[in-house]
Amino acid sequence: MMYIEEIMEHLPHRYPFLLVDRVVELEKGVAIKGYKNVSINEPFFTGHFPDRPIMPGVLIIEAMAQLSGILAFATVGRKPSDGVVHYLAGSSKARFKRPVVPGDQLRMESRFISGKHGIWKFECRALVDDQVACVAEVLTAERGA
Repeated sequence: MMYIEEIMEHLPHRYPFLLVDRVVELEKGVAIKGYKNVSINEPFFTGHFPDRPIMPGVLIIEAMAQLSGILAFATVGRKPSDGVVHYLAGSSKARFKRPVVPGDQLRMESRFISGKHGIWKFECRALVDDQVACVAEVLTAERGA
């Protein structure tokens, strides 16, 4: 279990762009599970969309990338305070299966696929109430801060 204080040690992101609230499972070099509690107070709901708030798909992918970054940092035993960050370098095979709305808990899973020359590849999915909301492959690039 990783609470917000430890998450903030593993990610450089802060409000309003920190999109991981809790890590519930982590197996270094293998997989991670965590979640984001989605609240009507999220700043993006003001414009997406005013009469029908839906979490933007790109932010769901960003949330999965942040979770993947935690797995990468934990796997190699480093943190942003060591002078490295994991940038979102790409995504592929993204599919959106259901909208994510205020009140949802976005449960995310990321599984390490491969890593070479600082480029890490993950297979990710996000669920709400046991229904798949999004699947994607995510790439992160480890670079000096």
